Amino acid sequence: MARDYDLVIVGGGTGGYVAAIRASQLGLKTALVEKQKLGGTCLHAGCIPSKALLRSAEVYRTMKESEIFGVTATNISLDFEKVQERKNSIITQLHSGVQHLVKKGKIDVYYGVGRILGPSIFSPLPGTISVEMNDGSENELLVPKFVLLATGSRPRTIPGVEIDGQFILTSDEALKMEKLPKSIIIVGGGVIGVEWASMLADFGVEVTVVEYLNQILPTEDDAVIAEMTRLLKKKGIKILTNAKMLPETITKAENHVDVIIEHGGEKKELTADKLLLSVGRTANVEGIGLENTEIVVNKGVIETNDFYQTKESHIYAIGDCIGGLQLAHVAMREGTIAVEHIAGEKPEKLNQRLVPKCIYSNPEIASIGLTEREAKAQGFDLQVGTFPFKGIGKALVVGETDGFVKIITDKKTNDLLGVHMIGPHVTDLISEASLAALLDATAWEIAQTIHPHPTLSEIFGEASLAVDGNAIHF
Repeated sequence: MARDYDLVIVGGGTGGYVAAIRASQLGLKTALVEKQKLGGTCLHAGCIPSKALLRSAEVYRTMKESEIFGVTATNISLDFEKVQERKNSIITQLHSGVQHLVKKGKIDVYYGVGRILGPSIFSPLPGTISVEMNDGSENELLVPKFVLLATGSRPRTIPGVEIDGQFILTSDEALKMEKLPKSIIIVGGGVIGVEWASMLADFGVEVTVVEYLNQILPTEDDAVIAEMTRLLKKKGIKILTNAKMLPETITKAENHVDVIIEHGGEKKELTADKLLLSVGRTANVEGIGLENTEIVVNKGVIETNDFYQTKESHIYAIGDCIGGLQLAHVAMREGTIAVEHIAGEKPEKLNQRLVPKCIYSNPEIASIGLTEREAKAQGFDLQVGTFPFKGIGKALVVGETDGFVKIITDKKTNDLLGVHMIGPHVTDLISEASLAALLDATAWEIAQTIHPHPTLSEIFGEASLAVDGNAIHF
C-alpha cells in the first residue's frame, strides 16, 4: 500500500534528520528513509568518532607532558581498547538522542534503501520512493509532494588500490582499528589526512604523510599552512609534498605494507604497518533512481539551484551529494533552507563566505572567508593584522602558545574579508569571527568588543588592533 507524505527525505544523516525536524516544525508530514542508522557518516563514521579519538590523543599527550604543569605522573600507558569503548559510548548516546528527536517530531522512519521511481499510477511525476526494507519485508511505496535527497558521501578510493581493512584502510576502517599500528603511511594531506596524522602521532605512531600537491591543506591561508607544517614536523611526522604514490607497487607482507612513491625526481620505497587512503570523498549518487528523473549529475555530484532544487523542481538535494563544502554544519543549513523553501517560506541563500571551517588536529585550525592569497587574486587592497598566542596570558596558562590569529580586511572599506586561526581551541573561538562576518563588523568594531581577561578570546581584540598596528601586548 502506498503511503502519502508532504516530504520524503532519503538519507538520515546530519543534513537529512535536521531537515526532517525542521519540516515537522513547519507542519509537513514527513518520512525519513535511512539505510543504516540515523546520524549518518558524521555521527557513526566521521565527525564524532574521529573527534572522540582526537580528544583521547590530546589527553595522552598532555599526560606525557604533565611535568611542565608541576604534575609528575609515572607509568603512563594507553589502553586503546578503552579509547574505542569511550568513542562508541559517545556515538551510542548521541544516536539515542537523534532517535528521540525524530520520534518527538512524529517523523516516520523507514530503514532501508530508497530509490526514486519514474512516473507511475501513483504520480504523473517521478518522485515516488520505493524502499527496500532492511528487515526483508515487502517494499514500502512512499508518495510525497516533495523529495529531499541527502545521501551523503563515502571515502574516495584510488583505482588499483584494494581496501582490505587490514593493511590498506580508509577512514571508515581506521575508526574500527582494535589496536594501534607502530607506523602508518597516510596518502593525502588534506583535512582528514592531517587530523589522522596529528592524532596518531600523539598516540605514539610513526607517521608519514604523502601529498601530491606542493603543500598540505591547500585551501588554507599560506601562513597557516606554513605554521601547521612546522608543528606537525615538530611532532616527528614526515611530510612528503610533490609526492606521487604508485598504486601498482603496493605489496603486502605478513605484518607490513610497502609502496613506492615518486618524490624529488626519485623513486622511494616506504614501509609501514598500515596505509591510510585520505584522498577526499565521493558523493553517493548511485542506486537511488536518478536515471528515472531529469536530475543532472555533473562531475559526480547532483546539480541544484541556490535553494537546492534539482532540475526536477519538486526534488531537492543537499549535503555531500551536491558537492561544495562537505561539512556537517553546511548540510544542516542547506537542509533547513531547502525545507523552508518547500514550505513557502523565504529563506536566505547560503553565503559560503559566512561558513566557518575547522580542522580538529593539534594544534587546531579554523577559518572563515577569504585567504590572503584569494583576496589578493580578487583585487582587494589589504590590511592584515596578526597576533600570536604567545602574547596571550591564558595561552601560557593552558600551556599551548603555538599559533596565531590573522585578520584580513579591505583597506578601502574596512570590511572583514577573512579570519584565519591556528592554535588552542580555535575551533570554538571561530564562532566570534562567524558572528562578526554575519553582522558585517569591521576590525575596529571587533577591537571595541570587551574580551574578558584572562581568556583565549582576547586574541581577537589584539589581532583586530594589529590591523591598524595598534596591538597592545606584542
